[in-house]
Amino acid sequence: MSQSATVMAMPRRALITGVTGQDGSYLAEYLLGLGYEVIGMVRRSSTVNFERIAHIQDRLVLAPGDLLDEASLIAILREHRPHEVYNLAAQSFVQTSWSQPVLTGETTALSVTRMLDAIRMVDPTIRFYQASSSEMFGKVQEVPQRESTPFYPRSPYGVAKVYGHWITVNYRESYGLHASSGILFNHGSPRRGLEFVERRVSNGVARIKLGLQDKLSLGNLDAQRDWGYAPDYVRAMWLMLQQDTPSDYVVASGETHSVRELCELAFSAADLDWEDHVVIDERLMRPAEVDLLVGDPTRAVKELGWKREVDFPTLVQMMVEADLELLRSQMS
Repeated sequence: MSQSATVMAMPRRALITGVTGQDGSYLAEYLLGLGYEVIGMVRRSSTVNFERIAHIQDRLVLAPGDLLDEASLIAILREHRPHEVYNLAAQSFVQTSWSQPVLTGETTALSVTRMLDAIRMVDPTIRFYQASSSEMFGKVQEVPQRESTPFYPRSPYGVAKVYGHWITVNYRESYGLHASSGILFNHGSPRRGLEFVERRVSNGVARIKLGLQDKLSLGNLDAQRDWGYAPDYVRAMWLMLQQDTPSDYVVASGETHSVRELCELAFSAADLDWEDHVVIDERLMRPAEVDLLVGDPTRAVKELGWKREVDFPTLVQMMVEADLELLRSQMS
C-alpha cells in the first residue's frame, strides 16, 4: 500500500472538551459511529463524573487538561494532533452564573481564546467548533432569532457566551482559522443535568409518580423556550466542520413552548395533573429573565442539510420514561 493510501486510511481524530457532559457524550458516540478516533479532555479531579460516557469509555482516549491552563491545551494538541476540536466545556448553568460570574467569565469566555490561540500556534489547519448559545439573544430584538439578530444577553452566562462567539469570529477573520459557532437553542435528553428545568421537571414527575415526593418547585412558568433533542443537535455540530467555508449557524426547532406547557406534557405522561403538584419558588426566578426564545434554523437546514428528528412532545415523554426507569432501578 502506498504512503498516500495509508494516510487516507487513517481515521480522523476529534478532540472534545466537555466530553462528560450531555452534548459531549452524544457527540463522542456519534463520532465513534463515523469511525473517528475521539479524544476527550477531562480535568484532573477526584469528582469527575464519567456516568454519561461509561458505556463508551473504553473506546475513548481521555486526556487531562484544563481550559484555564493554555499550556495544557497546547500539550494536548501537540500530542494527539486532532483534525477537529469541539469546544463544549463551560460553566453552562445560567442560574449559577449569577453567583459565580467571574468563574463563568474565565471558563465560558476566556477559555475560548485560550483554545483558539493554542490551535493557532500548534496547527492552524485544525477545524474548530464553538458552542454558542441562544442565551446570547437574551432580551430578544426580533422573533424568531436568526444568525443576524443582535445579541442582548441577560445573564453573566449569556455575556460570556457572546464573548466566546465573537472571539471565534475574530480568530476566523484574523488568522484564517476554520472556526464555526453553533448558536444552539435549548436541547435536552435523559442525560441532561438535574439543574436544567426540563430535567428538573421530568425527574420531579418521576419522583412524584413513585411516591418519593409530592411537590415540584419551579420559577417562571411563563418563560418560553425552543427545545430540541440533544443527539439531533450534535449532528449539526459535525456538519458545520465538514463545510468548505466556516460560518455560524442557528440550530433550533423553530417552535416555542412555555415551562407551563412542559409541565402539562410531563405530568400527563405519568397520568398526573401538574396543577396538583407544581409550586412557585421565588428563589428560582432569575434577576433578569429571558422571556421568549425561538430560533430560525433555515440556514442550517438549507446549507448543512440538517433536520431534527425528535419533536417536543416526544422528547418530554422520553425524558419522563427514562427518569421513571432510572428511579425504579435505584429503588429495586
